[in-house]
Amino acid sequence: MSTLRITHTSQQLQGRCTITGSKSESNRLLILQALFPEITLLNLSNSDDTQAMKRGLSSTDVTVDIGHAGTTMRFLTSYFATKPGVEKELTGSKRMQERPIKILVDALRTIGAEVGYVKNNGYPPLRISGKRLETNHVELAANVSSQYITSLMLVASKLPNGLEIELKGEITSIPYINMTCSLLQKVGVKTAFSGQTIRVFPQEKISPKTITVESDWSSASYHFSMVALAKHAKVSINSYVIDSLQGDSVLAEIYTHLGVQTTFDGHILKLTKSKGNITHISLDLIKSPDIAQTIAVTCFGLGISCDLTGLHTLKIKETDRLLALYTELTKLGAEIRITDNSLHLKPRLKPIHQEVAIDTYHDHRMAMAFAPLGLLVPIKINDSEVVSKSYPTFWKDLQDLGFGVETTK
Repeated sequence: MSTLRITHTSQQLQGRCTITGSKSESNRLLILQALFPEITLLNLSNSDDTQAMKRGLSSTDVTVDIGHAGTTMRFLTSYFATKPGVEKELTGSKRMQERPIKILVDALRTIGAEVGYVKNNGYPPLRISGKRLETNHVELAANVSSQYITSLMLVASKLPNGLEIELKGEITSIPYINMTCSLLQKVGVKTAFSGQTIRVFPQEKISPKTITVESDWSSASYHFSMVALAKHAKVSINSYVIDSLQGDSVLAEIYTHLGVQTTFDGHILKLTKSKGNITHISLDLIKSPDIAQTIAVTCFGLGISCDLTGLHTLKIKETDRLLALYTELTKLGAEIRITDNSLHLKPRLKPIHQEVAIDTYHDHRMAMAFAPLGLLVPIKINDSEVVSKSYPTFWKDLQDLGFGVETTK
C-alpha cells in the first residue's frame, strides 16, 4: 500500500479529463443485461466494483468473492436468489463481512427465497439457493440504503408475477430509486412508483437495445472541489447529460455557491472558477450522501462553515465515513462535530496543517475527497490504490491537471 504526496505549485487548473460510466448505472445495467441478453452496453465504468460485478455474474464457481464491492454484494444476492437451481456462497472482504445485509435477506425470504448466513446472523457471507419466487408483494423500511430496494427492483421483472414493494416510513435516496425505475423503463420493463409503492411488472423478453452509460457524477465531485479551491480554473470532463438520472448531479447547483460555474457543451461538462458568495452552507444530503465527504473537505479548504444532514447511511459504507471525516479533518486543524446523521464544521481561522498523512480506511472516497487540498498545502494520502474501487485513473488525471503526485513514506 503506497502513500502519495500531493502538491500543486500554481493553484491554476486547466485541462480535460474523461471519466468512465457511472458505477451506479453500470452495475444496475449489468444485472439487467444478465437477465436480458438482448442489451448491449457502452461506456461501462472501469471501477473495481464494476469489474467485481462482471466476475460475479460470469463465475461458475460455487463461492463468489466480491471483495469490497457493496453494490455488487447487494445486487448479486437478489440475482442468485431468483435463479432456479443456482447454488452460491457469496462472500467479500473483512469489511464487507461487517456490513449489514439482514434487511435485504429478510425481504427476499418474505417472497420465498432461500438465503442463509454462513457466519454471523445479518452479515455476509451468504449461502444462496436460487428458486422460482411466486410471491409478488414485499414490505421494506423506506429509510434504508436504496441499494436494498434497487436489488429487488432489478430482478422483479423476471419473477412470474412481478413485484410490488411497499415502503414503510420516510423514503431516503429517492434519486437512486428513480434511476432504477428509469433504467428498467429504458430497457423495456414497465414500472410504476407512486407514493410509498413501487411496482415492477413481469417481462419475459425485450427488443434489442444499445445503452450508453452516462459518466459518473460522484467521480466528477472531486473536480468540482478542485475548481472551487483553485485560484483560476477551467476543466472539461466527458461524458455527461443535463437531464441526468444520477442524484449526485445536484453538485452543479451546490457548487455554484462554492465558486464553480457549470456549463454544458454537448456531452462535455465545463467547470470554471467563479467567485463564491457564502461563508456558510447548510445542506440536507439525504438524497445524495456520497458527495458529503467532498463537500465537507471543500468547505474546510475554503475556510467556511457547513452543516450537513441526512447522512445516516454513511455509517455503513466502506468505513464509518462520519467518524473518518471527523478524525482526518481534525488532523488538519478543523473544528468539527458529528452526530449519527450529521456533520457540523466551524469556519477555519488558522492555516491548514501541512504534510499531514490522511488515512483512507479502505475507502476510495476518503482518498479522493482529501486530495484536492493539495492545491493549498502539501498533503499525503495513505493506501492511495484504494481509488481503483471507483476511479482507477484518478491520480493520472490529477497529474494531467498540474498536480505533483509522488510516492513517499
